[in-house]
Amino acid sequence: MTTARLQDFIKAYDVRGLVPEQLSPAVATALGSAYAQVVVIPEGATAMVIGHDMRPSSPELSRAFAAGAAAHGVDVTMIGLCSTDGLYYASGARSVPGAMFTASHNPATYNGIKLCRSGARPVGLDSGLAEVRDLAQWLLDRGAEHDLPAGASVGSIDQADLLDDYADFLHSLVDLSEGRPLKVVVDAGNGMAGHTVPAVLQRSNLPLEIVPLYFELDGTFPNHEANPLEPENLRDLQAAVLAHGADLGLAFDGDADRCFVVDERGEPVTPSAITALVAAREIAREVAAGVDPAEVAVVHNVICSRVVPETISQAGARPVRTRVGHSYIKAHMAEHDAVFGGEHSAHYYFRDFWFADTGMLAAMHVLAALGGQRGALSDLVASYERYAGSGEINSLVEDVPAATARVRAWGEEQGASVDLLDGLTMGVGTGDEFWWISLRPSNTEPLLRLNVEASDEATMTTIRDEVLRMVRA
Repeated sequence: MTTARLQDFIKAYDVRGLVPEQLSPAVATALGSAYAQVVVIPEGATAMVIGHDMRPSSPELSRAFAAGAAAHGVDVTMIGLCSTDGLYYASGARSVPGAMFTASHNPATYNGIKLCRSGARPVGLDSGLAEVRDLAQWLLDRGAEHDLPAGASVGSIDQADLLDDYADFLHSLVDLSEGRPLKVVVDAGNGMAGHTVPAVLQRSNLPLEIVPLYFELDGTFPNHEANPLEPENLRDLQAAVLAHGADLGLAFDGDADRCFVVDERGEPVTPSAITALVAAREIAREVAAGVDPAEVAVVHNVICSRVVPETISQAGARPVRTRVGHSYIKAHMAEHDAVFGGEHSAHYYFRDFWFADTGMLAAMHVLAALGGQRGALSDLVASYERYAGSGEINSLVEDVPAATARVRAWGEEQGASVDLLDGLTMGVGTGDEFWWISLRPSNTEPLLRLNVEASDEATMTTIRDEVLRMVRA
């Protein structure tokens, strides 16, 4: 009998638990078995792919998962070390389900699994993960021997290296060979970008000089957390950009599916600005191919800067607004056949990448845009950073509904519009003078997440401080 309670560490979108207290080889085997029975076989697939990051526990856990799936006749291809978007590439290119072993930016004591259906389609609690969890728990509670199908044929387990194929595919989507020479500092954070960047960006035919930071694969993260969303984890990159006189800097998270950008001054470029920049490029590419811009959709979440839907609309395309979270982004992208989607968290999604997210492809768009003109990156993105934003501010709140109600009542007194798509969004003004706020409750903690944007810094600061006073009252 096991003491593992899968509901404690199987979250909305993935598995993320302590090793081995929660996520052990036995648990991985049960999850592989359950995944084969709930997703792979009912989908009509006979094969799947499995990849893993650089964490010390990843190889053993991925092998255990493979054994569980193979016990049900599923042929498993182990692609070894890869980024999460490398696993999505394998799932999309081979049209098979996949599993990626990673805990992204979490500390070394964690590991996890991101699961997808064939074509890199997401699996979350509302799309199969709950059933996988419950079956795996049943198997664990009864002992692994109960999971061996009597007389069933066992699937094969083989290996393949798809890194070069992944890199070739990305280069088929963005051509970097014709731009001007650029010096680029890349902080891999000892994560999987140290494996993928050399294959993608350090090719002999590219006009790129890559200055590597922390490319050594080390799941203990000896230099800093592989989470560029936290400002302190960008400091080494910012200093290196200035020290080397680089044109820009790129920072990837642990599984290299998110990419953050700093300009030639070492200043962070907001993910909303990157979203707007890439959206403009993707819309232009569609138009150049003869597509009516009115038929082109781009998805963004509720806390992206107002500049994102403005950029999309100004290009004649259609902005599609959705809730925060990759399952919502991917669902809306598929529904609207959107060419691109972006989030404040630096997840960037592409129709040509099976609607999945890839930080590397977004980085390539930035490099192509910068290399295709003579100015600095700060000049290139200036028009996409014309408003003042607070960034996300978390507050620990005892009574979340009451705090939200106070803010809503205040906003309505100001004549603000009210939108309840994802938490509470309110705004005043539509022209050159405006402000809006987003107040969203955490799904797992008594937290309220506040984002504020305004037409100028003074207005943003005033609104931010007033809302925080009410939230924290």
